[in-house]
Amino acid sequence: MPRKSIEQDKDPRERIVQSSSSADGARMLSGESNESGLEQQNVDNKGSTPEPETPLVQDLRPRRFKDYVGQKAVVDSISIAVLAAKKRGDTLDHALFHGPPGLGKTTISHIIARELDSTLVHTSGPALERPADVVGLLSNLKTGDVLFIDEIHRLSHAVEEYLYSAMEDFRVDFMTGSGAFAKSINLPLEPFTLIGSTTRAGMLSAPLRERFGLAYHLDFYSIAELSQVISRSAGILKVDIDDLGALEIAKRSRGT
Repeated sequence: MPRKSIEQDKDPRERIVQSSSSADGARMLSGESNESGLEQQNVDNKGSTPEPETPLVQDLRPRRFKDYVGQKAVVDSISIAVLAAKKRGDTLDHALFHGPPGLGKTTISHIIARELDSTLVHTSGPALERPADVVGLLSNLKTGDVLFIDEIHRLSHAVEEYLYSAMEDFRVDFMTGSGAFAKSINLPLEPFTLIGSTTRAGMLSAPLRERFGLAYHLDFYSIAELSQVISRSAGILKVDIDDLGALEIAKRSRGT
């Protein structure tokens, strides 16, 4: 089923796809077929859908784990998990990243998809307002895709319940029709990896949190690490900066 891409990464093995496809999900929940091959539609939820990044932001993001500065314990652990998944020929276990904003949760998710040679499907909790949104999104995932949900703590309870069976058994159960004509439909899904990002881990429900096999807390960066990040970015932008200048900027970056 075709999907509408809003961002094409320079690496042809990764495509960032804006979600969600509520039109497909609504057809499924209402019992209608999707044989017409209509193109997946993006949802406009009062500006809550992730905005495409500028080429400048894409260029400044590290593209591989070896290029990432800081969060050493997290990067070492997740890189081992990614390598193990690739050797098994299996999908990576679902992962949750939590911590204050600006610490690299989204960047690490992009790197994971690239290291897995997978497609990253990017959406946010507020964008998935109805069960139809999440069902349509999940049904369009292909084998090995990485689904990244930013602000996952803002998912509604109704939407969250559809993720339980999707994460555990790669299937979605939903009802169509009503009254005497109601019937339950089991929709199998392609194996995928869900990555959740949140700044409010305490707001996640216990059932959802327990379905993440990998969970990482990101800490603030040290001044030395930020100085490295600044020097690297300056080099990419071809801006002259000495070590002292990078250090002074790092001291004023408040750990992010």
